[in-house]
Amino acid sequence: MPTALVTGSNRGLGLEFVRQLAEAGWRVHACCRQPEKARTLKAVDAGAGEVVRHRLDVTDGLQLSSLGRELADEPLNLLLNNAGIFGPRGGFGRIAYEDWLQVFNVNTLAPMRVAETFARHLQKADDARLVNVSSKLGSIGANEGSGSHIYRSSKAALNMVTKCLSIDLREREVIVAAMHPGHVSTDMGGKQAPLAPADSVAGMLQVIQRLSVADSGGFYGHDGTQLPW
Repeated sequence: MPTALVTGSNRGLGLEFVRQLAEAGWRVHACCRQPEKARTLKAVDAGAGEVVRHRLDVTDGLQLSSLGRELADEPLNLLLNNAGIFGPRGGFGRIAYEDWLQVFNVNTLAPMRVAETFARHLQKADDARLVNVSSKLGSIGANEGSGSHIYRSSKAALNMVTKCLSIDLREREVIVAAMHPGHVSTDMGGKQAPLAPADSVAGMLQVIQRLSVADSGGFYGHDGTQLPW
C-alpha cells in the first residue's frame, strides 16, 4: 500500500487529497492542528485505503520532530505540503506588516521544515515525490497586477524553496515540484471560484503521477501546464 502525508488536511484541498488518495488505496497520514475537532476528516470513507489522523501545527518544530519519530520506520511515497494561509489582502498603502512574518512562517518556512523532517522517509520509498501546493499568484513572470503582496511573496519564496529542494533531494531520488491548484472554491478561493476541489485535486494527482526526474524542480498547474517562475 503506497503511503502519503498531507498537511492542512481538515478542509479544502487537503481534505480532498485525503479522500481521493484513500479511495485509490493509499495509506494517508492526515495532519491538522486539531484532528479531534475535524469532523469532516473523521467522516472520510477510506475505501480500499487507510486514513490515520495526526495532530500537527506545521510551524511547531517540536510537533514536527515528534511526528517524524513516530513515523520513523514508515516510507513515504508522497509528501504534500498543502497547509497554508492567505493573510491580510491589503495592497500598497494598506500592508499589515505585523502579519507578514506569520504568513511566511506558515507558507514558506513550514514546508521547508516538513521537508527536512520527512526527507529520510521519502528516501526509503520507491519513486517518492514531494509536492508543495503553491499558487500562480506567486509567479513573478505571470504577474500583471498587484495587491495581496503578503500572500504573493510567500508563494514566490515557496517556489524558490521548491527549486532548491529539488537539488537537495536529487541524490535521494526524490522528485520535487510546486503546483498551482487553480482558482478553487474553498474557504480561501471563495464560493464563486470556477473550479471544484474534487476536479482540482484529481488533476493535480494525475500530474503528480506523471512527473519524471526531468520534471523535478518545476512549477505546474493542475492541468499539467508548466508555469513561469
